[in-house]
Amino acid sequence: MVLSSRGSASKTVLGVEVGTGPLDSAAVVAVARMDAPVALSAESLAAMAASRAVIESLAADSKPHYGVSTGFGALATKQIPPTQRTVLQRSLVRSHAASSGQEVDREVIRALMLKRLSTLATGRTGVRPAVASAYAALLNAGITPVVGEYGSLGCSGDLAPLSHCALALMGEGRVRDAAGREMDASAALAAAGLEPLELQEKEGLALINGTDGMLGMLTLAIADLHRLLTTADVAAAMSVEGLLGTDAVFAADLQALRPQPGQAESAENIRAVLRGSVLVEEQKTGEFTRVQDAYSLRCAPQVHGAARSTLAHAEHVAACELASAVDNPVVTPDGRVESNGNFHGAPVGYVLDFLAIAVADVASMSERRTDRFLDRNRSHGLNAFLAEDPGVDSGHMIAQYTQAGIVSELKRLAVPASVDSIPSSAMQEDHVSMGWAAGLKLRKALDGLTRVLAVEILTSARALDMRDGGVHASRSAPAITAVRTALRAAVPGPGPDRCLAPEIEACRLAVADGSLLAAAGSALQGPLS
Repeated sequence: MVLSSRGSASKTVLGVEVGTGPLDSAAVVAVARMDAPVALSAESLAAMAASRAVIESLAADSKPHYGVSTGFGALATKQIPPTQRTVLQRSLVRSHAASSGQEVDREVIRALMLKRLSTLATGRTGVRPAVASAYAALLNAGITPVVGEYGSLGCSGDLAPLSHCALALMGEGRVRDAAGREMDASAALAAAGLEPLELQEKEGLALINGTDGMLGMLTLAIADLHRLLTTADVAAAMSVEGLLGTDAVFAADLQALRPQPGQAESAENIRAVLRGSVLVEEQKTGEFTRVQDAYSLRCAPQVHGAARSTLAHAEHVAACELASAVDNPVVTPDGRVESNGNFHGAPVGYVLDFLAIAVADVASMSERRTDRFLDRNRSHGLNAFLAEDPGVDSGHMIAQYTQAGIVSELKRLAVPASVDSIPSSAMQEDHVSMGWAAGLKLRKALDGLTRVLAVEILTSARALDMRDGGVHASRSAPAITAVRTALRAAVPGPGPDRCLAPEIEACRLAVADGSLLAAAGSALQGPLS
């Protein structure tokens, strides 16, 4: 929910009000990537106070209650005396903050923290309002716990990553401040004017028992894939034009024969980007018209569209999860405290893996289009490898090697993590989702797709420059001319061999920040879908 806005006219950051209603993906992206401030609604504070009263009544009860007066996991059979219950919560967080490996990206941890805050704010976890307020203050101060990539099995949620966040709330462990400096949590809290929090009954458990990390990664991936799949449509259109292909296959009535909505969107994008292309029109008036192009050109809407449909399914799952209150035990609206299995990450893990498969296939098709430009037998009149002087120069030969290496890696990353399960906690937790691992590999896959598309766009732009003598004499469609012009502001046109790595990186950045898509949209006087 939008709370307020701040920032300059060129970059407005919206505040997010966290309450009893569901989060939306835009809020997650704003907090994770743009440091949007968060605030708790009055309704959420009241809901938390009400459920806390339930927990406090159980704390005085002589009967054992999981998470309140017992141990955890396989130790749930041990009842904890009242004098040891704050120690129990503190010990839980300390022992579970056991991650290892490379540090997880800041945006992932901030997305995780926002979703945990959202769950606390539902009033279904039984924490004091002060706990959620402290968590919100941690986010607003830009303090981000240092979390290693290993430590979550995706059930009971993302235990180790969430525990590091709870540990920071207690003033312990390592964090980074808003400027990215690593330090002790106690020092970061003090510098931000915040006090460490002492946890009470159930609060440690409520802070660590959720699928927030894998959901955060899914939400960020969805935002990235909207941009990348539209960029793939632009790249395909550039390749069709650069390889003197036909646009007839993308006609709306042909696409409607197979009424897949994602396919229709991709075909519409490709038609829009190719509209007004002199190069395409010239192929229709020659002595011979090629009626069929290779699959990597002709079937782009089918593959890109299937990825779009997969993305739509992932959005549905994410929306359900963003509306969820995942904790165990949970305080129900009628005041019961019930154990449950909602912390199992299967729904999120499956779609994270599903998206990795789609990413690998879109990248594979992009690499095949690139390769056609480099083979003089298939490029329709272009120099071998788009070299200035083939033999002396190698052109984009090794750029395609780079693509091929990435695509091969993407195929490995497409192997599902969610089909694996390793029992833990003395067989109490005997089936786990591995959703956290699925999220991490999807993030790597998205980086790979970004690089693969960058090489295709770089290659097709070079081919088009070689066909018409440069962007100043462009016979491309207006949208493609705009993309070529934007690219040439950062990367020079064809010439003798030079180091390609900086050019690939410049194009990668232009794909990642959406500037090439914006250039196409400006020529079309509206964004692509």
